[in-house]
Amino acid sequence: MARSISNECISCRRCSKECPVEAIYLGTGKYEIEDSSCVDCGCCEDVCPVKAISAE
Repeated sequence: MARSISNECISCRRCSKECPVEAIYLGTGKYEIEDSSCVDCGCCEDVCPVKAISAE
């Protein structure tokens, strides 16, 4: 199960820096997670300052 980033994302880049498999990229207006690459480790969710990342 991959994680997802809500519209609450403030584009701070913390999640993309933390992702061990580089599954997070800047989309249109916010960061997004590539489902096929995400290993569901939860590292990104732990560092998000606005809690915009959650399990789907």
